[in-house]
Amino acid sequence: MIVDAHLDLAHNAVDLGRDLTLPLAALRKQDAHPDVPVVTLPALREGNIGICFATLWVDPRKYTDPQTAHQQALRQLEVYLRWEEQGWVRILRDQASLQKHLALWPEDHVTALVILIEGAECIREPGEVGFWKAQGVRLIGPAWNRTRYSGGTREPGGLSELGFELIHAMDENRLALDFSHMDEQAFWQALEVFEGSVCATHSNPRALLGGEEPPFANRHLSDAMIRAIGQRGGVIGTVLFGFFLEHTWQRGMERVKLEVVGRHMAHTASLIGWDKVGIGSDFDGGFGLHENPEGLNQPSDLQKIGGLVPEPFRSGVLGENWLRWLQTALP
Repeated sequence: MIVDAHLDLAHNAVDLGRDLTLPLAALRKQDAHPDVPVVTLPALREGNIGICFATLWVDPRKYTDPQTAHQQALRQLEVYLRWEEQGWVRILRDQASLQKHLALWPEDHVTALVILIEGAECIREPGEVGFWKAQGVRLIGPAWNRTRYSGGTREPGGLSELGFELIHAMDENRLALDFSHMDEQAFWQALEVFEGSVCATHSNPRALLGGEEPPFANRHLSDAMIRAIGQRGGVIGTVLFGFFLEHTWQRGMERVKLEVVGRHMAHTASLIGWDKVGIGSDFDGGFGLHENPEGLNQPSDLQKIGGLVPEPFRSGVLGENWLRWLQTALP
């Protein structure tokens, strides 16, 4: 079983109008977007993706106030609930549902979803965290770019007063914290006060991406941040967007070599161990086939990442590390 800790499935269905119940080849034939799609639900099954962390991500450039963001996140949530009713997916809500899924998956290969809020603008105020937990959300990433709660990608800053309230509400509701996209100042503030499970679903080491100087430097994790996540038992998912693997890469260039993914994983593992390294592909998360590393054309190709990892740790990186994390992070 492969575990992918970051897929914007509902965004693709709701905002881009993609029918993800189609076979991948059929979707590619009819899709009009410039970014070639990589993920559909049948492709996830065929690729042995047993679990993915599926986002509620509301584009802050389109939904500019908390109320409209909230409404759009609910539309995305409805997609996941409808897929569950139709038998396309299972939603993991607790340890019992995880164990049931692990028993059923070898026979039916239905992909299970762990629902993640990415960028917390859809949470209208911190007191609403309990509502989202009741809807099935199990992780929250407070930032994308800067939000009302936290500094984020290319928009640095710490936690706001609301941000501290959000972190405390997540603790009270036993929801996990995703550090991806959080600015480093906000990261350290959150780490100091948050007592629950932590991770970075889709983040790469800053040390391999030009250090502190490039404009997107704060999108990536410093070595100190990586060590701190590891010390808290967190797993870090390597993100597979070309620009987040080689900071000099641009759209239209030849695809990044697959071996670069291995270098990022090895750097993270050198700091916290291979048992805390995983995959967070972000496939179709604002980019498509031609922005993926060479050879990663569909979900089944994630298996190739195993060849970049020392043999004793392959099954862990491909899925078992995230599975172990879920066994403590889910209520």
